[in-house]
Amino acid sequence: MNRSSFLKLGIAIGALLTAPFKSIARYKSLNREDKGFKVDAGKDRFDKSISPFEGDTFYTKVSTKDTDGDMFVFESTRLKEGGPILHIHYETDEWWYVLQGEFLIKVGDKTYNAKAGDLVFGPRMVPHTFAKIGQGEAKVMIAHQPAGKMEEYFKKLSGGIAVNMSEEERDRMRKEHGFEKVGPPLTYLKQ
Repeated sequence: MNRSSFLKLGIAIGALLTAPFKSIARYKSLNREDKGFKVDAGKDRFDKSISPFEGDTFYTKVSTKDTDGDMFVFESTRLKEGGPILHIHYETDEWWYVLQGEFLIKVGDKTYNAKAGDLVFGPRMVPHTFAKIGQGEAKVMIAHQPAGKMEEYFKKLSGGIAVNMSEEERDRMRKEHGFEKVGPPLTYLKQ
């Protein structure tokens, strides 16, 4: 068999092997909701906010199941200063759009001071974290794209699953949900 024939055969076999997956992808997108929806300010998509961390309430705006896993968007209303550990997502980009208040958002080696109207983007596999600073209520819209298992993770935390977990068990749970701890929370000087 000459090289040209061999390459054509390889292309034909590749097309046959990928055809079922393309069909599944088309079918999956046909199962999406074909109507838009509105989620009011201060409300949750399913009228059931979650509180995975003390002093923090999440209002789902676009659920993982709304997009077949393409995206998860939620509003985080924070009363308490501070934020999560420094972490990386294996396959998910994340962005933060500040609605109210002030946040420090660290992505890689850069720390941004973000206020209402500011957006910060964090690519997958780049360490990142954020911290609410200052008194009073603050709000930030956060998105994960693709959604990964973050919505599931936050719901589990909200259910109190991690209360009595060891740090090793928490690390395992994070990895099962597509991310891992790589450092401590962001520290900052209180004003």
